[in-house]
Amino acid sequence: MKNLLIIVLCFQFGISFSQEEDRIEAIAEADRFVATGNEVLVKDGNFPKAEGEYRKAISKNPVDATAKYNLANAYYNTEKYDEAHQRYTEAVKTATSKVEKHKAFHNQGNTYMEQKKYKEAVAAYKNALRNNPKDDETRYNLALAKQLLEKQQNEDKGGDKDNKDQNKEDNKDKENKDKKEGENKEDKKEGEDDKDKKGDKGDDKEDQKGDDKKDEKGDPKDEGKDKKEGEGKPEEQQKQPQQAQGQLSPQQVKSLLEAMNNEERKVQDKINAKKAKGTKTKTEKDW
Repeated sequence: MKNLLIIVLCFQFGISFSQEEDRIEAIAEADRFVATGNEVLVKDGNFPKAEGEYRKAISKNPVDATAKYNLANAYYNTEKYDEAHQRYTEAVKTATSKVEKHKAFHNQGNTYMEQKKYKEAVAAYKNALRNNPKDDETRYNLALAKQLLEKQQNEDKGGDKDNKDQNKEDNKDKENKDKKEGENKEDKKEGEDDKDKKGDKGDDKEDQKGDDKKDEKGDPKDEGKDKKEGEGKPEEQQKQPQQAQGQLSPQQVKSLLEAMNNEERKVQDKINAKKAKGTKTKTEKDW
């Protein structure tokens, strides 16, 4: 039993030793990838090759901040600021020293400055100073970021004020336009009313003229009765100075009836036309 325990312990020790060897080898290999990436980037300016080497290093040793930080710098120098921000954030999370965290936060602030995200830059520089309060360059960048942020906020407020003033002017112009359109509609309506009144007067004149003509011709039965009985006012007698005596012939009766029918038809047409004119058309459009 004692021998078995010794065998188990030796086996576990062997496994641990093997795992430690693998970890050390992975770290060494990651360091070689980082070194190669630095070399091709500095000497040849070959960003794609350097990016590949840094990615290999991160894959071999995910907990190391060096490859992530160098890859972030490469993205920053090629103006890929979103990718740089992501890698700087990863470097901060895996950094084990304040020196590493300070550098990552400082460069992250520079990335935000390039994107004119001054509020985020201020926060990044503050985090950098928490890890290294004595860095004058970070202090200067923080002061500059605050100044640019204040200017940006003032410009935004000024822009909002300009937009409000412009909206106020637009609303005023719209009110004036609506008022003018309303006045034009009132003028148009008054013009239509005047036109209707003139039309009504014309119709009244036509109706009166038709009635006068009808009165001049008169009704044969009434005329015979008036003449026979000797009744009627002097004005009516003056309008009929040449009334026929005796009975009318059938042809005269027929002609007189046709004339009366024609006059009645004209009067009825005028009445219908007057009703049509009195109906107003809706000219306003619904909103």
